[in-house]
Amino acid sequence: MGNWVDRIAEPWGGRTPYGRHQPWPARLDTYLAEGVGPDDVERWVQTASILHSDGDAMDIAVRDGAMVGVRGRVVDRVNRGRLGPKDAFGWQANASPDRLTRPLVRQGGRLVETDWDTAMDLVVSRSRALLQERGPGSIGFYTSGQLFLEEYYTLAVLARAGIGTNHLDGNTRLCTSTAAEALKESFGCDGQPGSYDDIDHADVIALFGHNIAETQPVQWMRILDRLDGSDPPCLICVDPRPTQVARRAAVHLAPRGGTNVALLNALLHEIIRTGRVDHEYVEARTVGFEELAKTVAPCTPEWAADICDVPAAKIREAAELLGTADKFLSTALQGVYQSHQATAAAVQINNLHLVRGMLGRPGAGVLQMNGQPTAQNTRECGANGDLPGFRNWENEAHVADLAKVWNVDPKSIPHYAPPTHAMQMFRYAEQGSLRMLWISGTNPAVSLPELSRIRSILGQERLFTVVQDLFLTETAQLADVVLPGATWGEKTGTFTNADRTVHLSDRAVEPPGEAKPDLDIFLDYARRMDFRDKDGGPLVTWRDPESAFEAWKRCSAGRPCDYTGLAYGKLRGASGIQWPCNAQAPEGTDRLYGDGIAWAHPDACETYGKDLVTGASVSVAEYRSLNPDGKAVLKAAEYLPPHEEPGGDHPFQLTTGRTLYHFHTRTKTGRTPQLNAAAPDVWVEISAADAAAEGLGEGDLVDVTTPRGSLRGRLRVTGIRPGLLFVPFHYGYWDAPSGCGPDASTPGRAANETTITDWDPVSKQPLFKTAAAAIALVERADGRPSAAPTTTASAPVPALAVPATEGGPAAHVLEVREPDADNSPGSAR
Repeated sequence: MGNWVDRIAEPWGGRTPYGRHQPWPARLDTYLAEGVGPDDVERWVQTASILHSDGDAMDIAVRDGAMVGVRGRVVDRVNRGRLGPKDAFGWQANASPDRLTRPLVRQGGRLVETDWDTAMDLVVSRSRALLQERGPGSIGFYTSGQLFLEEYYTLAVLARAGIGTNHLDGNTRLCTSTAAEALKESFGCDGQPGSYDDIDHADVIALFGHNIAETQPVQWMRILDRLDGSDPPCLICVDPRPTQVARRAAVHLAPRGGTNVALLNALLHEIIRTGRVDHEYVEARTVGFEELAKTVAPCTPEWAADICDVPAAKIREAAELLGTADKFLSTALQGVYQSHQATAAAVQINNLHLVRGMLGRPGAGVLQMNGQPTAQNTRECGANGDLPGFRNWENEAHVADLAKVWNVDPKSIPHYAPPTHAMQMFRYAEQGSLRMLWISGTNPAVSLPELSRIRSILGQERLFTVVQDLFLTETAQLADVVLPGATWGEKTGTFTNADRTVHLSDRAVEPPGEAKPDLDIFLDYARRMDFRDKDGGPLVTWRDPESAFEAWKRCSAGRPCDYTGLAYGKLRGASGIQWPCNAQAPEGTDRLYGDGIAWAHPDACETYGKDLVTGASVSVAEYRSLNPDGKAVLKAAEYLPPHEEPGGDHPFQLTTGRTLYHFHTRTKTGRTPQLNAAAPDVWVEISAADAAAEGLGEGDLVDVTTPRGSLRGRLRVTGIRPGLLFVPFHYGYWDAPSGCGPDASTPGRAANETTITDWDPVSKQPLFKTAAAAIALVERADGRPSAAPTTTASAPVPALAVPATEGGPAAHVLEVREPDADNSPGSAR
């Protein structure tokens, strides 16, 4: 027996406290559709979450060929049976009545249904014509962080070696490109050093711009259980909003937007000043300490306090915790990655660990987090602007090795320049050199910055746009061809979470209508295009998910992300396994860099690095001179002010972000009843002091305007730092209220109408966190509050009487502590 918990009202469920160095207790979470009990379930099918980067292991309940619920997998190391709200309820979107079930093509300005042959013939004929007339640089591919490993790898092969284009990137460019770049800058190669298991052992956990309670809710459950157990960790929270993390933190720093580098340099300054550097570790495993120490020498807490608008005493307090910790874990996400000097800031987080020797041991690690469930796979497979297997595009030996794997001439793999990042691809489309763009599993007409520009680009007559998705999204509505994809639960494949854990997801049900798995669509395209290797054989030799996985294993062999010790049979029924997994580590690898920095040598590294201020590439000669022995690089960066500062007609800073109940542009979560009801519409957060100064109150309808555009939403008065406005970015137009939309005379509700076309010079990740904005009243609330949840960082200030966010009986999840070994969920409702 267990407890029924409203997991909208109590998103993180009940506690299972445990002490430091103890294993995290299991808790089995189960949600079944109304009227369905455990005995009604015909099959439980193994999978993992597709709505965030936790990698929560799950089983799908199947009855009469349909999904009827989910449960956590207690055998899995990642979640020990727990489910977050999106895990528990999000599966219902698969059966939404507006799923795409047949291909669409544009005729006479309208999208009309057609058959697969007609749609694919149109795609292939346009591809061949462009290759003949304009060459491979006229074709680009923009993918997701939500497909499967096998699909990304197939896409990388057909794009790089089949088409021969350099224009292949993912929406991970908006999400985790800074995480990857920071790891490459510090360690010579991508790959997460830490593990979620470090939560069990750390005595200090520092979260930099990472609202883990809402973006990775199951790992927040783990932290909450540690906080309620013996010897709890101290939390350091760097976030301008009063998140759940901030409320439980020993030190909460709420800096002014765009000042992360100043704050981090001050923390490094204090650690060096107080003699907390592990000089033996630094000497043995790093280069660059002298330059780092010189750069941060003037960066006192008082200096940073003036820039960041946080008390110097608080900076010292945080530095004291970091400097005296036995073992500390750091995490970072979009508050770092999407802000000014993104890579420079993320690298300084790595530097905190390197100067203290806090890597490669239980509790001592870095998690440069991901935001999407398969963002790690785009990076490994080369679908995000890198070469597969973390190979270096500037290293001819790496390119030749990849060419050998694919049996092609090295010259056929484009490596004449850096792989094209997404923002540049859209610029090429805007300028006219890119004439075909294939978009799979993402919605840039809502997620990219400065949406008026993006709509204009996608709406060009000369740009042939293919969109592969589940629904007729805002982007699909602008396409020339729309291909209906199958999704999670309807196809088989693997995906890798933020701490390198590989999970298998088996097909549970058939996709609706004529929808096809993304892998099948890519394989069909490769067959129709007749891509060949150098001996005249098929370039793509695999035919299904498992054979594609085996092909990827060959590509990963001997590389940092080595999968050769994994197999579908090994992953089926068991826990997820962390790569590298090979003959030397047959059960996987908990942490990287416990025995030294493995992939930073000039002959092995994924990159030679970039200047953290300008983004200029470091040459191989410069890198060899700096780091001949392949150590970690302590890379310094001076603070620079943001490119756009508040003032004049735009006195506020505007930042965008996420809420617990939604994922990206709500393509799935907006079609999930419990999740949509918890956060049905956009809102604007403002501090109580700013609301009073502007004469605004809770629920007032307001316009937020920047030099790019405006959005409209109802106001939520919170404990956010003064001078800052927050807007969730999830909301587009497909379910917008009447009168809202890109063609309406009134502002819409998409946050990215207002954000700037600007990106980090190193990672090329767009900046969504530092726009200058104004706010203006449209109409009074008349007692109507905003739609913002009360359970999360958007909770109103205590003085406001706002109805609590609840889900009611429809959101009841069964939680069972000490579950049966067979993963049994117990009694039904």
